This record gives sequence, structure tokens and C-alpha cells, in this order.
Amino acid sequence: MQIDFIIVGQGICGTFLSWEMQKANLSFVVIDEDKPFTATKVASGVINPVTGRRIVKTWMIEDLMPFAWNAYTSIGSDLNIDCIDQKNIIDFFPTPQMKLAFEGRFEKDQQFLSLPKDENDWRDKINYEFGYGIIDPCYWIDLQLLLQAQRKNLISKNQLITDHFDITQLQVEDNKIIYKEITASGIIFCDGANGFSNPYFKNLPYGANKGEALLVEIKDMPSANILKRGYSLVPWKENIFWLGSTYLWEFENADPSPGFYQFAKNWLTQTVKLPFEVLDHMAAIRPATLERRPFVGFHPQHKNIGILNGMGTKGCSLSPFFAKQLVENIIEAKPVMPEASVERFAKVLAR
Repeated sequence: MQIDFIIVGQGICGTFLSWEMQKANLSFVVIDEDKPFTATKVASGVINPVTGRRIVKTWMIEDLMPFAWNAYTSIGSDLNIDCIDQKNIIDFFPTPQMKLAFEGRFEKDQQFLSLPKDENDWRDKINYEFGYGIIDPCYWIDLQLLLQAQRKNLISKNQLITDHFDITQLQVEDNKIIYKEITASGIIFCDGANGFSNPYFKNLPYGANKGEALLVEIKDMPSANILKRGYSLVPWKENIFWLGSTYLWEFENADPSPGFYQFAKNWLTQTVKLPFEVLDHMAAIRPATLERRPFVGFHPQHKNIGILNGMGTKGCSLSPFFAKQLVENIIEAKPVMPEASVERFAKVLAR
């Protein structure tokens, strides 16, 4: 098989990169093991324009929000699915200090923030003491639907190999890549947490962290908004909600932990006034980075080996944007944004 590119991984990065390559008429194949729990499959799917205790805007959000809406609408149209929805966040203040922080930020900048007309309108369903603010707009991505639809699309075009990628069988030459029976002009790793041990990119400053979530059935809970009070309660399917998430920087393995399960169940008992049932418990390792900026582009020493990784908790907003930049770099030699380009680690990758 002779093609332009091998793509390793079909998480959110591999999904958008393969879609952009399809639009650009590049020949490629995606190699993906299809594990049940990966960072994308366990993620909430939320694009939130503000973050943290100081309620600050996330990096590039003014550009990313409209780009994401257009990207998910377009890929959904191509795949005949509806995978993006606006679900604003009802942000219940856990402390008086957080209430003051939100109101102080609202006074300075009302973009993405608003206050309710009546702070009591959630009291029949949620326990809260200090009122709430509203983050608007936020988007929710149906990641399960999107990944499955693009996977079906790739299979129909003979562009998917469901298999573990064995990097020991990769042969890198000056002008080509050989992997088993495949010869390609280049290879791009969208391999998530596997990137930590990738011999070509393992020196990059990854900051792996572990996320966990429960899937919970709450039959009478409204599904138009995301509810946040420390943990987030995100509508996924009819009567099914995603509850998470944690950011563990020290962990023994990627397995769901009893500690998180108990803390999350206690949160439900203390916060949600409606009956609930826990259906599932999921965990995965996120490919975050120490400087909270992604890794995009081609290896400074190996020009036919690329990477699209390191999206961390912002994969839903960053992946579509930088997948497009990477394909434009391939087709038109347009530079990748310097803050995200892997070229910024040329010295580290030369070791």
C-alpha cells in the first residue's frame, strides 16, 4: 500500500485530522486499536470559555468558539449526524468567596457571563447555599457519536486499520515511512497518552493527569444545562448524565479508583435532590502538557514524522483548530501557530 500519510490514533485529534485530510484529498490510513477507555471516550465533551477560580477566559477562546461551532457543524453535516449543542453552565457557588469572584469578574467583563433573574429556581433539584452564575455560551460535543460516525466513514473508504500500532516495526527513511506492508510519505502521531513513551516525542514536556467520571441516571433532571458545583453534571443521553471530573497528577494506573467513586457518589447524595442510579465508572489518562499548550507539527530532525497531541482538557476546542492548521501546513506550507508548534522544542527533541 502506497499512501501519503499514516495517522496513528482515532481520538478527537485523529478524527479531525483524518476528516481534514479527506477534504484535502490526501491519501492516508488511520491505525487505531479502538480501546474502550481513552481520554476522548471518557471526556465530558464540554467546551467552556472560562476556567478556574478567577473565572478567566481560556486561551484563544474568542477564536476557538466560533471555529468549533463551524467545525462540528460541518463534520456533522458530512457524517449525517448532529454532534454539537449549546448547553450553558449553571455554576453554583460553593463558597461566598467564589460568589464574589464571579460577580467581580462579571462587573469587569460580561462576555460569556450572566446572572440569574431568580437565584432560587434550582432549589427543588439542587442543594446550594450561595446562588449561582451562568456561563454562556458553552458547547457540548457528543464525542461518542462523532467518533463512531467518523470510524464508520473511514471503514467505508478503506482508510482504517483496527490494530495496535507497533512502533518497533516502523522504519524511517529520509523520504519515506515503512510500516509493515504500508509505505507512506509521512506519519502523524495522534496517540494520546501513548505519546509519553513514543521514542520520537517522549522528551516533550507532557504533564499526564488522570480523569475519572461516573455515568448516572437521573430521570427528572432537566437536560438543557450543564450543572457545576465543584464537580460537573453534564447531560449525555436521555436521563443519563456524566459526572466528573478529577485532575490527579499522581496515580498508580489508569483504572477507575474506589476513592473517586465514593467521593462522586457522596457529591450526588449531598447535591442532587432527585433519585439517581450510578450506571458506570470510567477513567483515562489525559495527554496534557506542563505549559498547557498543544504539540503540533513535524519533528525538527525527522521531517516526515508529525504530531498532533497534548490537548489536555481542551481537546474539543483545540483539536479541530490545529488539525486544520496541520493540514494547511502540509498542503500550503503555512506555519503552525508558534505557541503550539513542536518546533519550539527543537533542542529538547534533538537529544
